[in-house]
Amino acid sequence: MSDHYFSAHPTSADAPREVDVHILGEDYRVSTTSGIFSPQGIDKGTAVLLHKAPLPQLPAGSTIVDLGCGWGPLTLALASHYRDSHVTGIDVNERALELTAKNAAAAGLTNVDVAEESAASVENIDLLWSNPPIRIGKDSLHTLLIAWLTRLAPTGVAYLVVQRNLGADSLASWLSDQGFPTTKLGSQKGFRVLEVGPRRLA
Repeated sequence: MSDHYFSAHPTSADAPREVDVHILGEDYRVSTTSGIFSPQGIDKGTAVLLHKAPLPQLPAGSTIVDLGCGWGPLTLALASHYRDSHVTGIDVNERALELTAKNAAAAGLTNVDVAEESAASVENIDLLWSNPPIRIGKDSLHTLLIAWLTRLAPTGVAYLVVQRNLGADSLASWLSDQGFPTTKLGSQKGFRVLEVGPRRLA
């Protein structure tokens, strides 16, 4: 079976490369490889999220999560902007986690750690960014999002980017139906950015 970027243990031959990227005004030389999401650089959805999602003012010591971190572009952006807070990159893919940690260290960012999705114990999240793995299937995606959005702090907020033709609007409606206030912030290049608040109990 061929690898997917959401494979926990990719079996494809490791093909490391270095890529120069520009993220929120900063230049980075990052390491990527095969068997992960978007090894060639920043994908369109992530680029849209970086462009459209606001960076709210957060107190020092805030808890920030990049859900589905890949090689770490959102983790790098968040850790660089919020240097007095802690950023955790979450993924199922062991190569992705290794690369996010490596790229953060190479950038001199000491406020980053990584964790495998099912083992992560992060709670009371103040800010969550995600380009979620839509292709894992609707049921698995819903389970993943519920698991993490229920960890938002009472004043926390999440920003998701989803391709419109892969169900961004239906996902927004579903999240609202689950009790998560969801707002469509805008669209660009076929992607929609959603703002999601903490679950409201009925």
